[in-house]
Amino acid sequence: QLQLVESGGGLVQPGGSLRLSCATSGLTLNLATVGWFRQAPGKEREGVSCISSSGRFINFADSVEGRFTISRDHAKGTVYLQMNSLKPEDTAVYYCAAHLALGTMCSTWDDDYDYWGQGTQVTVSS
Repeated sequence: QLQLVESGGGLVQPGGSLRLSCATSGLTLNLATVGWFRQAPGKEREGVSCISSSGRFINFADSVEGRFTISRDHAKGTVYLQMNSLKPEDTAVYYCAAHLALGTMCSTWDDDYDYWGQGTQVTVSS
């Protein structure tokens, strides 16, 4: 059982940056594919990005390609989502999710994930 904890959300002006973190106790997250998702009020949950357990494969939604990056620090057992050039339409609750699997691929489909964090609010507004 993984208990994921997201942090780093907040209020930022358009064009600004935030870095979200996803962690769990110990280094178990190193054994998992990790995805980031977001859900805005009145909208369906959207896959934003994912990273394989090795970190060698990453993927992004078209809406964030070129603005967001994803990385993981195996020494800390943490996955990061760096969000740059933020837009008001990026406003949402952001969730990290994990699927325990050592593999070379990852997915931005929420059905592929077994464990979810509680979410962190990101608000982009002037």
